Amino acid sequence: MRILKSLGVVIALVAVIVGLLLVTARFSDGPVGMIAGGPLRSGAFHLGPEPEWDFVNGLDTVEFQLMKPARSRTTWILLHDGRIFIPSGYMNSGIGRLWKQWPPQAERDGRALLRVGGSVLYPRQLSRVRNDNLTLIEPLVAELNRKYGQAATMEMVEAESLWLFELHPR
Repeated sequence: MRILKSLGVVIALVAVIVGLLLVTARFSDGPVGMIAGGPLRSGAFHLGPEPEWDFVNGLDTVEFQLMKPARSRTTWILLHDGRIFIPSGYMNSGIGRLWKQWPPQAERDGRALLRVGGSVLYPRQLSRVRNDNLTLIEPLVAELNRKYGQAATMEMVEAESLWLFELHPR
């Protein structure tokens, strides 16, 4: 009986800590690791012409925020033909539907901010790359596999388990 009470206390303590972390993250300037955070507040807006995006090949992750709802996330970034893309996997899984609410939100309102290196903000418009654009999807899947060691396939995109978004200038 004593062991069950101790176990209950430990579980309750972990639940409180996780809850506090989730609530605190919503008020932070950006995501906290893989936990969605509050709006991106720090950083300077990029001024001038559209950048050459080659530098993102050296980055594992970037941060982005949708405008509705104003929450930020950490994500992978892909470069193809001078254009940048964000992948979102696990879209057909139970965990994916629970954890990844931003892709359907981005389809409804793709206005976003991209923060690179924690300091530069780029206003963007996310648009989903559809299954009928195979000439674009094939190299993106290949780049996802090369850069992140994934085992993504065209079938995953066709089954809508893997979504891809292009980040256009706004």
